[in-house]
Amino acid sequence: MAGNFEALPGGGAAVALDDVEISILRSLAVQLMELIGPGDEPAADADPLAALFAEGPSEPPSDPALRRLFPDAYGDDSEELRAAASDFRRYTENDLRARKREDALVVVRALDSLSAEAAGEGGAVLKLTPEDSRAWLGALNDLRLTIGTRLEITDDEESEQLYRLPDSDPRKPMVMAYLWLGALQESLVATLMV
Repeated sequence: MAGNFEALPGGGAAVALDDVEISILRSLAVQLMELIGPGDEPAADADPLAALFAEGPSEPPSDPALRRLFPDAYGDDSEELRAAASDFRRYTENDLRARKREDALVVVRALDSLSAEAAGEGGAVLKLTPEDSRAWLGALNDLRLTIGTRLEITDDEESEQLYRLPDSDPRKPMVMAYLWLGALQESLVATLMV
């Protein structure tokens, strides 16, 4: 497998990961959950209809990475569009945050069960159901968007320059993670399209 996803009979995907890759992926997924923040869990006796219409934030996040994960629905060219984007955010951001947290949690749980299986073996094969594969795609995409924002990557030309960074550049570890996550994501997409 050598770090590329392969299709599983009946759907889903599998990839071989070593202990270092498992550790890096888990750490990044946990950091993503911390960045997204805790969810507002409704009380057990809460009205489900009220929870459906609970309002979220109306302003974009101040953190550039969060702004990339939760962009405005419309451009901010006019007062009318800014108001529409604010309303859209108010009613959708909480659900979007919950889904992104859940996707990252699926990654962490899969890696935790994998680490327990592979204890002392140096690595293991991760097997994902079709549903888990979708969550992994979402989490890998969110991780790449977050790291790309932190690296201030805005276009393909800048992305190409990342390959030429000297080893002494302090951004090099994040660049390597960004490129590796991109390869994993591309491999998973290609596998699921088979």
